[in-house]
Amino acid sequence: MPRVCKARTTAFNQGKATGNMTEYKQCSYSLRKAIKQAKRQYRDKVESQFNGSDTRGMWQGLQSITDYKKKTSPVADHDVLLPDKLNNFFARFEDNTVPPTRPATKTCGLSFTAANVRKTFKCVNPRKAAGPDGIPGRVLRACADQLAGVFTDIFNQSLSQSAVPTCFKRATIVPVPKKAKVTELNDYHPVALTSVIMKCFERLVKDHITSILPDTLDPLQFAYRPNRSTDDAIAITLHTALTHLDKRNTYVRMLFIDYSSAFNTIVPSKLVIKLETLGLDPALCNWVLDFLTGRPQVVRVGNNISTPLILNTGAPQGCVLSPLLYSLFTHDCVAKHASNSIIKFADDTTVVGLITNNDETAYREEVRALGVWCQENNLSLNVNKTKEMIVDFRKQEREHPPIHIEGTVVEKVESFKFLGVHITDKLNWSTHTDSVVKKAQQRLFNLRRLKKFGLSPKSLTNFYRCTIESI
Repeated sequence: MPRVCKARTTAFNQGKATGNMTEYKQCSYSLRKAIKQAKRQYRDKVESQFNGSDTRGMWQGLQSITDYKKKTSPVADHDVLLPDKLNNFFARFEDNTVPPTRPATKTCGLSFTAANVRKTFKCVNPRKAAGPDGIPGRVLRACADQLAGVFTDIFNQSLSQSAVPTCFKRATIVPVPKKAKVTELNDYHPVALTSVIMKCFERLVKDHITSILPDTLDPLQFAYRPNRSTDDAIAITLHTALTHLDKRNTYVRMLFIDYSSAFNTIVPSKLVIKLETLGLDPALCNWVLDFLTGRPQVVRVGNNISTPLILNTGAPQGCVLSPLLYSLFTHDCVAKHASNSIIKFADDTTVVGLITNNDETAYREEVRALGVWCQENNLSLNVNKTKEMIVDFRKQEREHPPIHIEGTVVEKVESFKFLGVHITDKLNWSTHTDSVVKKAQQRLFNLRRLKKFGLSPKSLTNFYRCTIESI
């Protein structure tokens, strides 16, 4: 609000306190006028940002007008011991063994050109936070032509030696609360700040790996694959279930698996073996092994920083390569029986069992086999968050014995939010529709506030299409 508005507010309060009604009315009129003028100036500013294609500034203005506030609260930094507690908690899957060594191989045949590196630098988002090395993305983007040659030599030297510089592997974990009220360490989501230079390096390696993967690789993994999305995973799941339910005396059991910190449980020595079976160069596999081991990690909460830990297990959440490496690590998690399907989107895993004539043998064996696979691959099943939904359209109701995982009964639910879509045991859309309508109504409130503020129809239409029509 302009200074004149603040000054008139002070005069208004003084006139009200002294009991001078003439001065009070005059100040009241001046205050209302100043507020209208301030709103008009701010509205014109937002309009000019919209017309000038400054979308970031425009959306910040819209958030200010609608009093939009994020639900998550900032992490309090008064507890000086919290960073060390969180660092030890995030590293709880570490096995504290000596990092695995692999025999030296011939020089990696992969190399990059200065043009590749320059193009990657120019695509860096300048607003992304800098990593532990303190080099911001805007520097790489602005000086891409000058820096491309130097870093091309560094990247190619790293690949030829199958070694990643330690300064590139450092990570600063910033804990973000998953909910407004934090009660335990597991209520924090670990977001890793890593070197922007290393992210560019990873992006180049990632493009190479994806280009040489076989087309037949795990057709039911819908994440990190070209031309695939959550829509495809949802459509395949529902189509599989509905096609089976068209037959007589059938029903479907869906088990929605939840893993505990899936990315943090990747075992690098097992991963590189799987990468070699997929046809990757052994020297590149050694580079991936070095990338995932010997990683210094600290946790930062406010001004407090934890003692560094060296990690040899998992992949940091925030690295470009981590999602792809996880999907390759779990590519051999497939159904053993033809009547079952294991549908995956990153770490969201769903077992769909097609049951005929009440014979659940194959489905139960599938769940047991999945539990064994998780133990062999260091993945930790979170049974308390794992849910099961049974779709049975038969007229005669029957009792369905529960599923047990690690001796714990899996909870049965009537509806589940599957990849953003609410599905029910009736396979109708009422629950999802109600959810979408509720979300749209909440955003319509913001649209009404913007209209009351006096924004132009063009800006209001843009807001409507982006926030309401899009859902």
